[in-house]
Amino acid sequence: MDQGSIARILKQVSGGGDEIQQLQKALLDYLDENTETDASLVFSRKFYIAQWFRDTTMETEKAIKSQKDEDSSEGSHHAKDVETTGQIMHRAESRKKFLRSIIKTAPSQFSTLKMNSDTVDYEDACLIVRYLASMRPFAQSFDIYLTQ
Repeated sequence: MDQGSIARILKQVSGGGDEIQQLQKALLDYLDENTETDASLVFSRKFYIAQWFRDTTMETEKAIKSQKDEDSSEGSHHAKDVETTGQIMHRAESRKKFLRSIIKTAPSQFSTLKMNSDTVDYEDACLIVRYLASMRPFAQSFDIYLTQ
């Protein structure tokens, strides 16, 4: 991955939230901006929103499950693990809130909310998609599968 380009995009996108959320917003801005030229981008935009929401839900469920498994097996709390689970839950809720706000916003209204529509071009959008895909669990464990 081209970390320099990712850092440049993050500087241009300016906004609250974490790095992933900023990249998601930049990609959604790009897709929304170009829906007039390619109608399939409307479906791509909806797919990404749904997939990210599902990923966030799965992350939350895994955090809850790991906390319950830890509680039942060890019988004692580790403050660091509880804090980590709490952080995961907080981050997941903020991502869900962000995605819900995008879902509730009509596409015509979404284009007026854009901070800078020329921030992301096609190559940057492709880079963002590859970067976000690399953050998914399967992509992160792919080397392990190949090694085994």
